[in-house]
Amino acid sequence: MKKILFIILAYLMVPAYCFSGNTLIIYLPREINITTDSPSLGDVAVIQGDEILVAKANSLKLGVISPAAKHFKIEKSIILSSLACAGISSSQVTFTGADEITISRKHTVITGQQFLDKAIAYLVENPPHSSVCKYSALRTPQDLAIPDTNQNVKLIPNITDKTNTQVKIEVTVLAGENQIDKRDITFALQYTGKKIVAKTDLPQGTVLTPENVAVENCISTQPLPANWSIPYGSALKKSLAANSEITMNLVEDVKPQVILKRNQNVLIKIEKMGLVVTAIGKTLQDGCVGDCIKVQNLSSQRIIIVKVKQDGSVEPIF
Repeated sequence: MKKILFIILAYLMVPAYCFSGNTLIIYLPREINITTDSPSLGDVAVIQGDEILVAKANSLKLGVISPAAKHFKIEKSIILSSLACAGISSSQVTFTGADEITISRKHTVITGQQFLDKAIAYLVENPPHSSVCKYSALRTPQDLAIPDTNQNVKLIPNITDKTNTQVKIEVTVLAGENQIDKRDITFALQYTGKKIVAKTDLPQGTVLTPENVAVENCISTQPLPANWSIPYGSALKKSLAANSEITMNLVEDVKPQVILKRNQNVLIKIEKMGLVVTAIGKTLQDGCVGDCIKVQNLSSQRIIIVKVKQDGSVEPIF
């Protein structure tokens, strides 16, 4: 409707003598909205005159509008230069209307928040790890301006990369079946976890039990290991105050108790097929249950390797 109005006005405003000969009359509106990102002169101006010149001028391309640009301006001098390149001299052209034209492209803006919402909704439905409880975008993606189209515009998210600490989502913009653009969004992951805390002040060497430690829920940047368990029976490497978190690097296995001392007399015992043979020996090393140590047989003076048993005796290893 606007372009029809431009044509009517152009005809009313241009004197009749201007239509004679190989000339062009170009009416420039002050501003115009278009749907294409690669406009020609005929898309933005009303051109009258010689039919051959009009056809050539109508098809003259004015450039490509950047997807990020909402509008741009074109002056008469630029149009004259483009016409000259097409073989139409400035002496053949008469301008009416505005001195410059502001061209705006009709477009739809997909905001960065819309990209974020789509990505998060996808992650909630398709969590990268089962215990993830929160997704935090490292940055908000830029808005995207796309030309108006009759086709259905869709945002299609997909996971392209993931680790225990981050996940990357690519949100593709489709118009119909054609990809227009995309946005990549990286999220930091947080997990529902558990931690062990001291119920009271615990001195170094304390063996952990249900009576002196508690398990609490927490938020963590790492998923809980599949084999995670409460280290009951382990001992503290150092003293801890009440409510302090107890991590795995603060505990160690309880060291076995030494039941045999060096230079101690010990019973050497061999049990085979119901037969028991014993002798007295002297330990040459300290030993805990299950340790292999050296013992000297006091009868033969031989030094043998034995295994320390629960009852304090030793059994030769052959």
